[in-house]
Amino acid sequence: MDLLEYQGKQLFARHGVPAPEGRPASTVEEAVAAADEIGYPCVVKAQVQIGGRGKAGGIKLAKDRSEAEENARAILGMDIRGLTVHEVWIEAASEIASEYYASVVFDRSAKAPLMMLSTKGGMDIEEVAASDPDAIARLHIDPLIGFQDFHGRRLAFEARVDADVVRPVGSMLARLYGLFVEEDATLVEVNPLIVTPEREVRALDAKVTLDDNALFRHPENAGLRDVSGEDEQERMAKERGLTYVKLDGDIGILGNGAGLVMSTLDVVAEAGGAPANFLDAGGGSKAEAITSAVEVILSDPKVKAVLFNIFGGITRCDEVARGLIEAFAKIDPKVPFVVRLDGTNDVEGRRLLAEARLPNVYTESTMDGAAEKVVELARAA
Repeated sequence: MDLLEYQGKQLFARHGVPAPEGRPASTVEEAVAAADEIGYPCVVKAQVQIGGRGKAGGIKLAKDRSEAEENARAILGMDIRGLTVHEVWIEAASEIASEYYASVVFDRSAKAPLMMLSTKGGMDIEEVAASDPDAIARLHIDPLIGFQDFHGRRLAFEARVDADVVRPVGSMLARLYGLFVEEDATLVEVNPLIVTPEREVRALDAKVTLDDNALFRHPENAGLRDVSGEDEQERMAKERGLTYVKLDGDIGILGNGAGLVMSTLDVVAEAGGAPANFLDAGGGSKAEAITSAVEVILSDPKVKAVLFNIFGGITRCDEVARGLIEAFAKIDPKVPFVVRLDGTNDVEGRRLLAEARLPNVYTESTMDGAAEKVVELARAA
């Protein structure tokens, strides 16, 4: 779950990470009131879950009330790389002596958190990594030991930060790591991490990603979810308890089990098709879940044909067939379906489909045959 900047800074405040004072606002009037409260100069910052806000004109300095109103009016409703700005963050302006970059990310290959620090803050870290990889100090943190003071000093020395802020930077890194662990985050990034003329270290930005699977441990964080930035189909699937990832193709895919769905994507691609989604209905899928899955798949207007690939183990093929029959009665799909049922109660499932005589539904006995058929139907559509 990606957080907006101001939501990340709310978590920062909870963990003692120093950042400039700010207020969120969703209207021009709220933005002006927040600016008056914080004082001038202040900064009006677009709140969208994407980088490059400054280059797109989504971050503007306001020297007085009229500029705060003008900037808020210009930014609210702005489109930044496909995302509409619904909120702004009004923040006290900061004087900057130096800009650093700091982050903690979970490195799956190393099975440990990776801490990174660079004195080239304010730039795209991907560009820094490509052009000057030595400018980024990296250190894996043993999760059993945790972040220690010497880790902060080592990263600061390797990144060549100014000597007088080695300890404050180390303290900042310790707080960021604490937040990373305690909030079950997968990413905590500050770019830029600034040093003020008074040699104070502050987080000028906040990019935080929380692990959705750990939200049951953090009910206070569930309300931070920003549905406006989520894909419509993925949001619908999440609300219905389905595992769904939207893709760029035009063939809807449903299977039971992540491995089977991934194999189905590959087989469809080999047959010359382009999958529109990954949807795992899960083991033991009941008719109601199948109906919900069909609704999610067909909510994507790009879908021209749908492939059901079911291997019955815990999942019963007759339940899948009933779900599809219910879905047709409820939705009346206009696109063709190819259904491959194999395993538990597969004969019964195929019998139910045959008796139902659903329009534009084709059955296949093999995965390869089903893939070739659905690609043929999608092309014809």
